[in-house]
Amino acid sequence: MAFDHKNFLQNVGQSPGIYQMFDAEGVLLYVGKAKNLKKRLASYFRTSGLAIKTEAMMQKVENVQVTVTHTENEALILESNLIKQHKPRYNILLRDSKSYPFIHIDNSHDFPRLAFYRGDRSQPGRYFGPYPGATAVRETLALLQKVLPVRQCDDVFFSNRSRPCLQYQIKRCSAPCVGLISKESYGKDIELAGMFLQGKDESLNDLLQHNMQTASKQLNFEEAAGWRDRINALRRVQSHQSITAGHSDIDIITIASLHGQVCVEVTFIRGGRHSGSNGHFPKVPLDFTEAEILSAFVAQYYHNRQAPKEVILGSTVDNKSELEAWLSDQSERKVSILTAVRGHRRDWLSMAQLNVTERIKRKMAENQSVTNRLQALTDVFQLDELIKRIECFDISHTQGNQTVASCVVFTEKGITKSDYRRYNITDITPGDDYAAMRQAIMRRYKRVLKEEGKLPDVLLIDGGKGQLSSAAEIMGELQINNVLLVGVAKGEGRKPGLETLFLQGQSVGIKLAANSASMHLVQQIRDEAHRFAIAGHRAKRGKAQTQSILQEIPGIGAKRRQALLKHFGGLQGIQQAGIKDLNKVTGINADLAEKIYHYLKK
Repeated sequence: MAFDHKNFLQNVGQSPGIYQMFDAEGVLLYVGKAKNLKKRLASYFRTSGLAIKTEAMMQKVENVQVTVTHTENEALILESNLIKQHKPRYNILLRDSKSYPFIHIDNSHDFPRLAFYRGDRSQPGRYFGPYPGATAVRETLALLQKVLPVRQCDDVFFSNRSRPCLQYQIKRCSAPCVGLISKESYGKDIELAGMFLQGKDESLNDLLQHNMQTASKQLNFEEAAGWRDRINALRRVQSHQSITAGHSDIDIITIASLHGQVCVEVTFIRGGRHSGSNGHFPKVPLDFTEAEILSAFVAQYYHNRQAPKEVILGSTVDNKSELEAWLSDQSERKVSILTAVRGHRRDWLSMAQLNVTERIKRKMAENQSVTNRLQALTDVFQLDELIKRIECFDISHTQGNQTVASCVVFTEKGITKSDYRRYNITDITPGDDYAAMRQAIMRRYKRVLKEEGKLPDVLLIDGGKGQLSSAAEIMGELQINNVLLVGVAKGEGRKPGLETLFLQGQSVGIKLAANSASMHLVQQIRDEAHRFAIAGHRAKRGKAQTQSILQEIPGIGAKRRQALLKHFGGLQGIQQAGIKDLNKVTGINADLAEKIYHYLKK
């Protein structure tokens, strides 16, 4: 019997709460929360205007159950619990990992140790963290040993010592196990260690210098030398920190998507120090937006996990105030969610965004099966045999100058860079991409035929019907008839996933699903051809111009070019410089430095 939504809605109140949607067999499809249950549920039963994912789900819904709560926060908590318990198909699902580790100082011991700890923090003492993983904890403990000689051995080892161990001999421990340091002096070292772990490096450095000066005035030169060595060790440790600023504890959550896969990364800032990051790959059904994914991630990630005082998101979310209130209740303190940040927070956010992008690229490279993707494309083109070799051409130039064509190759082994080729295009009208494509394909396959090389099963052309016709013309002249020619035309707004494939001899294009294996393969090969062509074009352009691409950057005149080249010793040094490094050059302000940096990284 069809679900009678009109009768159902008449009996739903306007209180906050959660709702569960089931199919005909009683399988839970979706769990949602609402500030006003009646309004929220009514929106699902409209005759038009539903999102694709919602429309697909509603075709299967046969029953809806609601649970009223007192507040929105209670609804959020209940929703998170049910999603974790039942893992409904149409919810965003976070594949949670084990709890994050801490550094623990057990103050109940006369000579507390610094220890790796993972658990519910029910034991007495002080906890520092959480850290993104065991490696980050061990690295921090190793750095701390270089600054302060506090023990890290377990209690069994400590209680059975009759003479100092190797750590004492290399000045990494003060040997409290055999009474070579008093309880009071060791306690001071523990307090200093706490300052280090809280990121109070400046305060710690000031205190160490004060101790050194005090010992020196009292003519305790050996003690003063010990404090001096600790100061030097602290400075060496600080110099190896990738980012250190302020004393903040912050989680930065960024998101990236590629070829249907989504990655959410949590970057840990502890005591103003970048302490690593962890990547998550949530299961995301259909076409959820980044804002929806981030919102769902935050609710699940901080379920039974305390949030720091600040959480920075890489994208805005619609329910920011609701999430802030819930996180504050969970953590029993004020928690702020930020999306627009400045200063060192913006630096951290930029680094986190770069890292999440690189992480998802690595994930895609590791997980995707080449054979399965080739088979998917074979099925799309309705070929009798599995595609074993694909070649793709692209053209790159600047206003028709220094035109370069690229040819990249994809085989059963994946990307095959040894077969890549570039062609410097000459004797054509500047900007004539069709002529450039014809010349590149002629040179490529004329030589392949002459040397009896390998022909591709599929030849991809980055472009629409015009580029495809140019390629077909040359292949016809070369009498190559056993290669399938495919044009890849960009979609509306040049958005990935909206491309249309045009096959030689067919007037109607093929639209592939954005999250299909075949579309992922086409996008990867096309993007690689584009990258390879641009790299070749820039190399050629760099040789042709003494001042290179600096001349093309708006706002960079002759004096500023000279200042940059003089400061960095050449173009290569400029390309390797960061935004802050560029900003140090005379005449280069912060905005211009950022413009130069991003232009050179294109």
